[in-house]
Amino acid sequence: MDLFIIFLRTLLIYFFILAIMRVMGKREIGKLSVFDFVVSIMIAEIAVIVIEDTKRPFVNGLVPIATLVAVQILMAYASLKSERLRHLVDGKPVVLVEHGQIRDREMARNRYNLDDLLMQLREKNVHNLADVEFAILEPSGKLSVRLKPEKETPTREELGVRPVSTGALPLPLIVDGKVKDENLAQIGQTRFWLKNQIQRFGAREFREVAFCSIDSTGRLFVDLKDPR
Repeated sequence: MDLFIIFLRTLLIYFFILAIMRVMGKREIGKLSVFDFVVSIMIAEIAVIVIEDTKRPFVNGLVPIATLVAVQILMAYASLKSERLRHLVDGKPVVLVEHGQIRDREMARNRYNLDDLLMQLREKNVHNLADVEFAILEPSGKLSVRLKPEKETPTREELGVRPVSTGALPLPLIVDGKVKDENLAQIGQTRFWLKNQIQRFGAREFREVAFCSIDSTGRLFVDLKDPR
């Protein structure tokens, strides 16, 4: 009987929390504020107690969860009206690197060490701290990085290169050594053009290519077959 009650409580709590999470709003887990994170942990802890303690009235668990959700919603609306409250609850963005120079005071204030900074820069393919114009620690803990103008990769528009429009998804041109002529026609190119392109990647014949595709920016991806 206890197992059946736990089963029912689990289902009810699941749908109840699913509903209140929709009410709380859509936000990525990695972008939760500290306040949202605390509320989520408390709701999870209360839910576990309600499920496991079958002697506790079910409503005794729903009331505190509903109270937390109400507080979260009220704080969210209040934060929309008050910038000061928003900064107090969510925190403010902090500049950790400015013009390639580390701001030691801000690093220490946020208990952010150099290893953390370099790791997040590497995750963004930035390997030289001197290339960074600004590195900003967002309230979510994410690091936003802007490179110095001379270190930024130029766009196709800046280079005057016209992109090839193939739709949202990459378009296969060669699959297991076989050319997709219908896709070539879709981008207005020929086998002669394609052969010249794959030669840049070290393939002399189509049969040497395992897979080749072109994305919406006109960039080719070529995967050669393993030599036997």
